[in-house]
Amino acid sequence: MAEALSRSWDFKGSGEMLLIDKPLDWSSFRVVRRVRTLFNVPKAGHAGTLDPKATGLLIVCTGKQTKMMNQYVGFDKEYVGAFELGVRTASHDSETEILERRDYSAVTLDSLRSAAEKFVGRQLQRPPMYSAAKHHGKPLYIYARKGKTIEREPKEIEILEFEIRSFASPLVEFRVVCSKGTYVRSLVDDLGGALGCGATLRALRRTRIGPFHVEDALTVDELEMLSVELVSEQRIYETGVPA
Repeated sequence: MAEALSRSWDFKGSGEMLLIDKPLDWSSFRVVRRVRTLFNVPKAGHAGTLDPKATGLLIVCTGKQTKMMNQYVGFDKEYVGAFELGVRTASHDSETEILERRDYSAVTLDSLRSAAEKFVGRQLQRPPMYSAAKHHGKPLYIYARKGKTIEREPKEIEILEFEIRSFASPLVEFRVVCSKGTYVRSLVDDLGGALGCGATLRALRRTRIGPFHVEDALTVDELEMLSVELVSEQRIYETGVPA
């Protein structure tokens, strides 16, 4: 935070590219709205959606920097997280209730790692119904919440790394590096299907987007502190009187 306060900012001229650590249960668009409000900028957007149940690195651009968002979206991404064996949900994560339970007693750390290794590489993945992917201009989750299922075209993705870090039955900790457009919770659901017991994502954190790391990101609280500091500096500049 000290580094952020010590540098100069230009939200209303050239714009800014912000690294933000998205909180749990916040939508990506809620973060964008907060940036617009805090820094009084009419134009802002994010480069790569994070689900509300995920935390971690979100790139938000303001002003002229929004022209760079497509470049940032194209970078590979790294996530760490945990999933639960033996359960399946409609959303493939904790957003919806458990649909079914299956026996997972035959699963071992070796079988997990062997199954995960088979998902490394290029493949087709179908967007989940509980997602922001659009159908006739509306996010799929709107249809899903009404109990409707829409036919979705699979898209090519690439899993660069899929590491099973630990297994404390029924929870599995993992790390994955993947291309843009990858739904990690769908990957977890597919892995559960390959194991024959089902699996549901329980925690997800994005740690990297291309060369940018979450360790360098600002929290929402720090963004608010930065906003207060910038307003104070502007008042001093305009009046010569400290706030």
